[in-house]
Amino acid sequence: MSRPVSDIAFSASVKAEQTRRGSRSQFERMEQSGGWPSAVTGDLAAFLSTVRTAYIGTASADGQPYIQHRGGAPGFLKVIDEHTIGFADLAGNRQYITAGNLAENPRAFLFVMDYKRRIRIKLWGRARIVDNDDDLLARLRPSAGNVKAERSILFAVEAWDRNCSQHIPVLIPIDDIEDAMSAAHARIAELESQLARLHGASRD
Repeated sequence: MSRPVSDIAFSASVKAEQTRRGSRSQFERMEQSGGWPSAVTGDLAAFLSTVRTAYIGTASADGQPYIQHRGGAPGFLKVIDEHTIGFADLAGNRQYITAGNLAENPRAFLFVMDYKRRIRIKLWGRARIVDNDDDLLARLRPSAGNVKAERSILFAVEAWDRNCSQHIPVLIPIDDIEDAMSAAHARIAELESQLARLHGASRD
């Protein structure tokens, strides 16, 4: 019997903890029913096209972990094919910890957050830096904003899972609030104009 895809996260030690703490049986049922997906589905692609925030986790060759925030306008994470997600590596503080880690250890993790809808997706896989590919970088570069894209990062999906919404705070992007306020102000102005016309008609 082949190993379930979830074994990428559920090591022997993790399974032992699940057994000790009473949750192993529920994950065994998940594994027997097919387990986690290993490819980008249509639903996942649609979700990724809307998110603004992700965190990429890498580790050095000796296992020292590192998390780096990645964000942008909806669509900054692009599905290349059913097993590959790409995004532009934007200019930053020039520490290059993620790049250095990937140079010696390709294992990576994407934690994708939608705070507005309280959805989080976990993706396990391998990532690599792509330099000197102008066509790829043009495809991944954000179309809005004055940002410098230095290189591309391609993430090869090996497994993914959706977490529950428990404990996720609701955070709404400021431009969504500004759009809602603009619509509200326009509606208020429209109603005030209608009210003024009604008052004028009643005096005639």
